[in-house]
Amino acid sequence: MTTIDTGTDTLRCDVDGGVATITFNRPEKHNALSQEMQGAMPPLAQRLANDPDVRVVVMTGAGDRAFVSGADISEFGEQRTEAEARAAYDLRSTAMFSAWREIPQPVIAMIRGYCIGGGLLTALQADLRIAADDAQFGVPAAKLGLGYAPSGVEALHRVVGPSWTAEILFSARRFDAATALRIGLVNQVVPVDELHATVGDLTSAITANAPLTIAAVKGALRELALSPMERDFERVAPLVEACFRSEDYLEGQLAFAEKRPPVFKGR
Repeated sequence: MTTIDTGTDTLRCDVDGGVATITFNRPEKHNALSQEMQGAMPPLAQRLANDPDVRVVVMTGAGDRAFVSGADISEFGEQRTEAEARAAYDLRSTAMFSAWREIPQPVIAMIRGYCIGGGLLTALQADLRIAADDAQFGVPAAKLGLGYAPSGVEALHRVVGPSWTAEILFSARRFDAATALRIGLVNQVVPVDELHATVGDLTSAITANAPLTIAAVKGALRELALSPMERDFERVAPLVEACFRSEDYLEGQLAFAEKRPPVFKGR
């Protein structure tokens, strides 16, 4: 296992067997997102994006109480009151969420405990969300009186639709993992003691598949996340073509004919 230096102990990243695990590491504060954590994310994302040995990225929270409990409210008085400071804060937050979207590998959010506010918005940046049955979700913006950016509303709307987005944001109530599964916010809900194994099985399945195919699918998903006017599937066409020109395409056919698992090399 390799540990990547993120520049802060509050954001860990370990790489093992093609899986990079990013851990929000402030368990004493339920992994609340600090400015330090947000600032460390873009360079880490860039490093992972350029690492051909990283096949899947998993994000999770340290400890057993929270994925991410939200933004660090103790910083709000200094960072989110005056217009100039608030603009700087918003820029850092935007850069962090943009960094998640630029990661070309599949991203899985492994969630237990609190996934609230900025934590829920962070989980929404993942391609897949697997939750323990003790997970709690919510966006308390309306209870704090802060303005919720349209980009956050859109991220939630894209996953759960307009009615549930309205209920989550208007009510500011918390809801449980069973509700999250019912409304399509998470892919699976499993018992707490099965969470790591379930995510491990999923990462194993992904890393065993053809990397170029995964890259092409992720590219298409990234375009679909844009508005129709912004989409450009010509950016995806070379990724699709690379699959058909690859050794892996020949290996996949040969393995199928020989009735054995394929051995893909990403070329």
